[in-house]
Amino acid sequence: MKTYVAKPGEVDKKWIVIDAEGLVVGRLAALIATRLKGKHRAIYTPHVDCGDNIIVVNAEKVVFTGRKYEDKVYHWHTGHPGGIKSRTPRQIIEGKFPERVIEKAVERMLKRGPLQRKLMRNLKVYKGPEHPHTAQNPQPLDVAKLNNKNARA
Repeated sequence: MKTYVAKPGEVDKKWIVIDAEGLVVGRLAALIATRLKGKHRAIYTPHVDCGDNIIVVNAEKVVFTGRKYEDKVYHWHTGHPGGIKSRTPRQIIEGKFPERVIEKAVERMLKRGPLQRKLMRNLKVYKGPEHPHTAQNPQPLDVAKLNNKNARA
């Protein structure tokens, strides 16, 4: 028996739309990362983009468990001396680009490298309920029904 190795031309990519309203950020990001990588499929190959294209709407309405909304801190460095910066999820979500919380959570769950950058181009996150990808006929995925811990009341 030979091991099956998927080739990029053989992969049938689907479009999935996820409504993030009331969903827990970490659980949502883990599910999105798995779907982007293609690990939910039988033809999964580590070095090939086997995943789906994912659209996330209502990114500003995600929730954090516990006190992470206030206490969690995202750090980054500008590259200049003394250039450490930080923000809380509240500052990001109430700011101009609330979709960055989901984008960064998914980005940090994927292994860094050229494949990660390619996979991140398959993720589209929008802060409102509308998206411009209706022509691709995306199928809805109800993440809240997969596990009762995925959504907060």
